[in-house]
Amino acid sequence: MPYRVRDEYIGAPVITDTDTVAKVPLGTRLHAYDPVYGDGEFIYLLGAASTVVGSWVTFQSDNNGTALLAANAIGPVAVAMSANVANQYGWYQIYGKAVGLALAGYVDNALVYATATAGSVDDAVVAGDRVKGALGASAVGTPAAGQAEFEIQYPLMDDGSAA
Repeated sequence: MPYRVRDEYIGAPVITDTDTVAKVPLGTRLHAYDPVYGDGEFIYLLGAASTVVGSWVTFQSDNNGTALLAANAIGPVAVAMSANVANQYGWYQIYGKAVGLALAGYVDNALVYATATAGSVDDAVVAGDRVKGALGASAVGTPAAGQAEFEIQYPLMDDGSAA
């Protein structure tokens, strides 16, 4: 996705770049525009091992670290914009139309659930593992194999807690 950073963020790293040194403070948020996917909001975070473009992660607001999304996770969720592995820095989408990893059989307009495959989601209902604030916007395979489009609005996992 060729997201372009809005003018008020001139000098910020490119949305799809991975940095070995933090280029802006961790937790920085910005808006960017893509001609296909429209406006999106992104947060600058520390990467986690095995992250690839489209990986779903949870992140911590206190240290801005990430972990690949997994069953029973708790916390805010984002989608990686680069292969941002451990000890590297990059942007993660938290709002707008995102492209994320999805397991085979994921269907359009489905709810989103964490899976046993770290960093990927599916539409198979698993109690406590729904990614709230995320909805499928295409079937798997769009725009590429293993990916689907999603509408996300500050997604989160709470492992089904009633709080």
